[in-house]
Amino acid sequence: MSAIDPQTHEFIVPVKAVNSNDDMGKWLKSEAYEEYMGFINALNMAVKNKSNKASCSMSGVVSTVLELLEKLDLWIDQTPPIDQPQRFGNQAFAQWLKKVTEGAEELLNEALPAKYQNAIPELVVYLVNGFGNGTRIDYGTGHEMSFLMLLCCFFKIGALTQTDKVAAVNKIFARYLTLVRKLQITYRMEPAGSHGVWSLDDYQFVPFIWGSSQLIGQGHIEPKMFLEKECVDSYTEEYMFIGCIEFINKVKTGQFAEHSNQLWNISAVPTWTKINTGLLKMYTAEVLSKFPVIQHVLFGSLLPFKPAQPRPPLHSLHRPPPFAMPAAVLKDDADPEDSKTPTANTPE
Repeated sequence: MSAIDPQTHEFIVPVKAVNSNDDMGKWLKSEAYEEYMGFINALNMAVKNKSNKASCSMSGVVSTVLELLEKLDLWIDQTPPIDQPQRFGNQAFAQWLKKVTEGAEELLNEALPAKYQNAIPELVVYLVNGFGNGTRIDYGTGHEMSFLMLLCCFFKIGALTQTDKVAAVNKIFARYLTLVRKLQITYRMEPAGSHGVWSLDDYQFVPFIWGSSQLIGQGHIEPKMFLEKECVDSYTEEYMFIGCIEFINKVKTGQFAEHSNQLWNISAVPTWTKINTGLLKMYTAEVLSKFPVIQHVLFGSLLPFKPAQPRPPLHSLHRPPPFAMPAAVLKDDADPEDSKTPTANTPE
């Protein structure tokens, strides 16, 4: 059940609220943080042992959001890179993003049924900020987070429902990844605040989380295998995590252990459950707890910058934060769900 009535709720245009490091503590204890991490965890659980090709329920809004992303992809084709002296940061991206900014309200009007359209003034900023910065011509985890906040808000207003959780990852977010990778390559975008070899990837983080969840319990790909070309070639379309590795291999040269040191280290972790749990913790520490990322986050009525109440949020997708993982998941011995042979009736 939706947490709010989108036809009577008072929506507001989101604004910045984290203006200094002193505000970070408020963010980490805010309702917005609780809602966002509840969303990340809920979808993480929903796609456990479900590949991109797994059958899933798809509502009409899932289909219209996919059409929205297809239209943005077409606009890339209609906005080719321009000839310029500098190698990186093609100025044509600013033209593409200007078109997105100008058309965002209409795009959301087309994607959302009429009863949800009161929310568009609040939603539009998350859409526009989800693809990169038009001045710096860069893209990073903050832009990824903006698009994910858009999806979170879709759930909060009821435009996406409980039955759409798998499709939100395996259809919508997977299509978003294809789009932003096309942007990165076409316009030679710079990584926004990249940590270089100490980060997972120059651009993304969440697909590694949800992608590792997809691999829990599948029984034929061990973590060490994602370093092997044969594995990547075979499963890049099926598993989001493997698709991330394929893209890194495509855009980077040299030894994997050198240009992607963190991922190389992760390949030695024995189970996908441990990888998934570790990545959730790393995301909270290395992305959600960093001022350079969170200073750009915008807060409205759906993701408010106010103290979280000492009760479960109304958000129907809420799950405990990663630090509340059951002790059995955090033990050093073998994780039983990684050794199981999945069946068609494996419970979620």
